[in-house]
Amino acid sequence: MQCPNCANEVSSMAVACPHCGHPINDPLAGASPKSRLAAALLCFFFGGLGIHRFYVGKVGTGILMVLTLGGLGLWALIDFIIICCGSFKDSKGLPLLVWNR
Repeated sequence: MQCPNCANEVSSMAVACPHCGHPINDPLAGASPKSRLAAALLCFFFGGLGIHRFYVGKVGTGILMVLTLGGLGLWALIDFIIICCGSFKDSKGLPLLVWNR
């Protein structure tokens, strides 16, 4: 198997490349540094104000949620479900996967 970063040969059991240190086979390597728990709690308590969207860096849609009161609650409810399912993404397109960051 090859390292996706430096293209050197790496053992299939390796956690990181011994040459460059790039993570190998790490399911959380592409995860957002933001906490999924924090986003879920912010959405549950302040979803109508879009605070959870500001938290993950989505300022534009956060402002739209403030102006529409979270789409009269429907948009906030959908976001809460998406966060709990693990499909919500931050402003960089990285999914919020880890509950306790």
